[in-house]
Amino acid sequence: LTADTVETNVTRVSAGSALGLSWGATGAPGATALSDLQLLYQRLLAAEELGGQVSRNLSSILEHLRAQSKQPVIGGGDQAQQLHLDLSIYLHLPHLRHSPNSLVPKTVLGQGRRGVSVVLGVPTVKRDKQSYLINTINSLLYGLSSSQHQDLLIVVLVAEVTHTHTHTHTHSDLSSFPREVRSGLLEVISPPEEYYPDLSHLTETLGDSQDRVRWRTKQILDFSFLMMYSKDRGAYYVQLEDDIVAKEDYYQQMKTYVTQEASKPWLYLEFSQLGFIGKLFRTRDLPVIVDFFLMFHKDKPIDWLLDYMLWVKVCHPEKDAHCDQQRAQLRQRYKPSLFQHMGLHSSLSGKVQHLKDKDFGTQVLYHPHSNPAAELETSLKHYRGHSLDRAYRGQDFFWAQTPNQGDYVLIRFPKPLHVSRFLFRSGNIENSKDKLYNTTVEVLPSTVGHMTVFVRAFEDGLAAGQIENGLQPIWALRLVVHASSDVWTLLSEV
Repeated sequence: LTADTVETNVTRVSAGSALGLSWGATGAPGATALSDLQLLYQRLLAAEELGGQVSRNLSSILEHLRAQSKQPVIGGGDQAQQLHLDLSIYLHLPHLRHSPNSLVPKTVLGQGRRGVSVVLGVPTVKRDKQSYLINTINSLLYGLSSSQHQDLLIVVLVAEVTHTHTHTHTHSDLSSFPREVRSGLLEVISPPEEYYPDLSHLTETLGDSQDRVRWRTKQILDFSFLMMYSKDRGAYYVQLEDDIVAKEDYYQQMKTYVTQEASKPWLYLEFSQLGFIGKLFRTRDLPVIVDFFLMFHKDKPIDWLLDYMLWVKVCHPEKDAHCDQQRAQLRQRYKPSLFQHMGLHSSLSGKVQHLKDKDFGTQVLYHPHSNPAAELETSLKHYRGHSLDRAYRGQDFFWAQTPNQGDYVLIRFPKPLHVSRFLFRSGNIENSKDKLYNTTVEVLPSTVGHMTVFVRAFEDGLAAGQIENGLQPIWALRLVVHASSDVWTLLSEV
C-alpha cells in the first residue's frame, strides 16, 4: 500500500464529506437524514475501494516472496526445487536480509530426487592433511540393493565458499561416482558465500580459542543449511560426517529399527554414540531443531546443543530426579553402532583425533561358504596371507595386486561336477574399490573337450548366476581379466 494510494482515497472521502454537508446545509430541513445517508454511502464506497487496494498490494507482496524463495533447477533438469526456511532464520542471521539469494544453494550435481525413505547428509570441507570423503561415500554405497538405491538420497554439502575448493571437491573427489549422480542417488550442493555471517570477531566461550569457536560456529551453520535443504526430500534424515565408515548392512538395519520405534515419541535415534554422527531425525522435526541450533550457534558446539535441547524439552529446572529417564525417551540408542569414525586429522587445522566408537565392533570383511573340493590356480600375486586357497575355504578374503589383461583364477574339480549356482563378489566394506573390472566367468563342460564357455560378466564387482543343464557336469570355472586395472582386486565371497 503506497502513500499515494492512501492520500487519493482520503481525498475522495473528504470530498464526499464536504459535498454531503453542503447539500444538507442548503436543502430543505427534512432532507438532513437523506444527506447523512448519502454521506455514509460515499464513505462506504471509498472504504471498499481502499480495502480492495490493500488486498491487491498484499497479494503482490506474497507473490514476490514466493518468487524469491524458489531455488534454481537442479542438475540442469526442468523441475525447480524450493528451499523452505522459517522466517525465524532472519532473526538469528539478520545479515541474510540484505542478500535475496543467500539461502539458495549453489547446486553442483544432482537430479533433485524426492520421496525417499532416508536422506543421508554428509557435510565436507577441505582438510589440510587427508580427505576421507571418497572412502566415506564408497562405504555408504557398498552392498546396497537396487531397490535400496531407489529409496535413498545422499546429499553432500561442500561447505566451502571459494570456487577453487568447491571445484576441487566436486571434480576430484566426486568424479568417481558418475552413475550415482545420474541416477539421482547422489547429490552435491554448496552454500553461497552470502549465507555465512562475519566470523572474524566471535566471542570466545567455554575456554575455546578464536579458531575453535569459529570452526564450531561454522559447523553449526553448515549442518543447519544441509538439514533445511534436505527436509522436503524424504521421511527421515541422518546426519553423518565425511570421515566415517558404515556397517555393510547399515541401511536395512536402520529401516528395521525405525519401523520398530515409529510409534514412540523420540526426537532422534542414535546409530553411533560419537558426537553428531549417525543421528536420525524425522524430517518434519528439522525446522524446529535448526531453529534451536541457530539461536545458540555462537555459544556451544552442535552436539552439546542437541543434548541441551532434550533438557529444555522435558527436564524440570528444580526437580531433576526423572530428567535422565525422560531424556532417554527422546533419544533412542541402537546397538551395535552402524557408523564408525575413522578420520585421524580433523577439519579443524592442527587437530588430531583418535575417536572410536567402542560399540561399533568389527566389520564383516568376507563371507565364508562350504565349497566342493577343488584344485586352485591363479596368475595373480596375493598380498600377505590373503591367499586364494584361504578365501575358497572360507577363512579369509583373497587380496591381490593390480590385475593385468590375461590374468585368471582357475577352480578345477577332481572329476566332473554338477554345479547348480556360483557367486563371486569382489571388494569389501573397507576396500570397496578393489573390485574385478572387465572380468568374465567361464566354465569348462565335460562334454566339449577343452573349450570354455562364457556364462557371466562381472557387474559392479559381482558375478552370480546358474549354469545351464546343457553344460553340466563341468570340469572347472575360470575368471578371466580382459583389461588391465589400476587398482588391486579383492574377492570377499567365493
